Amino acid sequence: MEHRDWDTLKRDCLQCTGCGLAAGRTHVVFGVGQTDAEVLFVGEGPGENEDLQGEPFVGRGGQLLDKMLAAVGLSREHNIYIANIVKCRPPKNRDPLPDEQEACIGWLREQFALLSPKIVVCLGRVAACRLISPDFKVTRQHGQFFEKGGVLMMGTLHPAALLRYPSQKPDAFADFLALREKIGEVCTHTQLVYPDGE
Repeated sequence: MEHRDWDTLKRDCLQCTGCGLAAGRTHVVFGVGQTDAEVLFVGEGPGENEDLQGEPFVGRGGQLLDKMLAAVGLSREHNIYIANIVKCRPPKNRDPLPDEQEACIGWLREQFALLSPKIVVCLGRVAACRLISPDFKVTRQHGQFFEKGGVLMMGTLHPAALLRYPSQKPDAFADFLALREKIGEVCTHTQLVYPDGE
């Protein structure tokens, strides 16, 4: 099968009407980051801020995510790619329904094929259940690496959940430290970049 290139894929995705979520969107949230990234972060779907701006993880949860990334030398500007299971916002930020996920997952599959990431980090339960295992328990299994098809996959706590339950932040940060260590083991060209030039 011939893969679309990034530009064609994005153009086609922005015109998608494959499920009912398309009717209520302001923007399709395609994804953001480096198109040669070895590390792919996947969330469940856009929220209100993401829908308005057309970029994933730009609200309060996204700001927290960016801080945690920066602490381990990662950023959407330099060395990772961030996408979602569904590209349009579910009403009232509810979880995307199974048929919505199914209608949309092809876009993520193509992004995955273009990236060929070595590590996939699932942000939250919905993404982890979809990509790692349907019975994934994010509170118990976060930070563990699972190999699927030669790719290492890890689930971690969703940034929005950390805003609601700040006591879980140390657990989530430990996952990011484990991720940094794993990047050192398996990635070949991911340069960690620290904001204050550590």
